[in-house]
Amino acid sequence: MTDRPVSRFPVPDLDAMPEDIRTRILAVQEKSGFVPNVFLTLAHRPDEFRAFFAYHDALMDKPGPITKAEREMIVVATSAANQCQYCVVAHGAILRIRAKDRLIADQVAINYRKADVTPRQRAMLDFAMKVSQQAHTIDDADMEVLRGHGFTDEDIWDIAAISAFFGMSNRLANVTSMRPNDEFYAMGR
Repeated sequence: MTDRPVSRFPVPDLDAMPEDIRTRILAVQEKSGFVPNVFLTLAHRPDEFRAFFAYHDALMDKPGPITKAEREMIVVATSAANQCQYCVVAHGAILRIRAKDRLIADQVAINYRKADVTPRQRAMLDFAMKVSQQAHTIDDADMEVLRGHGFTDEDIWDIAAISAFFGMSNRLANVTSMRPNDEFYAMGR
């Protein structure tokens, strides 16, 4: 473990956090065995913490044709493009676990185009990257490519929303200098 700061902004003591935030953090700690630094960093601003995790959960925890592993692929690919160390490391760990594949996260982070993904996943990641890096160029042809792979308009919205949400998350993580927990590096390997 390191003694380097979690964030360049103040991190409140667990005992000083609002009860709902403290309860959520303790539940995460109970499940994972540690507290991911994103929870500690965002606890600096309680209202934003609540809004962030409400939207995060709405996007990432829902059932549907886009699997939880595929949702994590989107996060890893776009976070790598946005040079967000925290999200690549943390969500890479989650991707390895959800995909039951110890190689996939590194492949997706380095170059998703050469990763062991299906053509459908490649189309999903191509679109997510376009949303992340060139959203102003999205057109009807992009939508048709996804529909050709069986994605519905609701699925396309999800892909776009995950990419856009994590673009914001990546920027916050970089500004705060959020440090990935050491535990993430070994998970799912």
